[in-house]
Amino acid sequence: MTQQTTSPLSDPTVDPFEIARDAARVIAERTGVEKHDVALVLGSGWGQTADLIGEVKATIDNTDVPGFGAAAVAGHSGQMRSIEIEGSGKRALVYGTRTHFYEGKGVRAVVHGVRTAAAAGCDTVVLTNGCGGLRPEWGPGTPVLMSDHINLTATSPLEGATFVDLTDLYSPRLRDVARSIDSSLDEGVYAQFTGPHYETPAEVRMAKTLGADLVGMSTALEAIAARHAVLEVLGISLVTNPAAGISPTPLDHAEVIEAGRAAAERCGQLLSGIVRAL
Repeated sequence: MTQQTTSPLSDPTVDPFEIARDAARVIAERTGVEKHDVALVLGSGWGQTADLIGEVKATIDNTDVPGFGAAAVAGHSGQMRSIEIEGSGKRALVYGTRTHFYEGKGVRAVVHGVRTAAAAGCDTVVLTNGCGGLRPEWGPGTPVLMSDHINLTATSPLEGATFVDLTDLYSPRLRDVARSIDSSLDEGVYAQFTGPHYETPAEVRMAKTLGADLVGMSTALEAIAARHAVLEVLGISLVTNPAAGISPTPLDHAEVIEAGRAAAERCGQLLSGIVRAL
């Protein structure tokens, strides 16, 4: 039997920002560069897109970095990569997976990648995800900019009396940059549910009534932590399926992966264009 190790992030007496600084030091040692400029979190359907950003200079197993673990979801990679952004000389820190709230590892683990990115020198983070779409005109494979979110997890990554303004959390400047790369991009409000089960049709109707256009199981908590860490945030959702009650067929994670494969080239070109323009 494999012995399970406990993440230091689960210890409430440990400073999660110190663990992030420890992780950043390991990343600097393994990549040979003291600073990264932009971080990308690749959600479901986005796994192949990093290949178009530039030259991979180093690959690190998540399990070798303090606070990180193996990928828990099919279609995600358990590695992070340091990529030299083509034409700029800047470095992108690309996470092939994220820790989801539903994994039960605690909110600190969910936002550890974002905090590590800030500790590694990044000033920008691009958060991507695969999601259910509430608008019928957004078919599978449609990338949508996140203009705002609704946090339905009933929790926050911030601890104690930590008050952070979330106005314009999803940077209007970065959304303009994205539209300069692809003028057809639409935008919408993303609602994060806890998962891992898909939303019921009634929950989807509730989210729509609240003002959501997209539903998923990630991103919002990371975005809050990113704002607290003074990172500029760009959120991009890939509609992988119509949400429950809108979809005529039962939801299946396999179709999420397939939609990502089908949209890989467009998403890759979009992300590579955005990071080069930053």
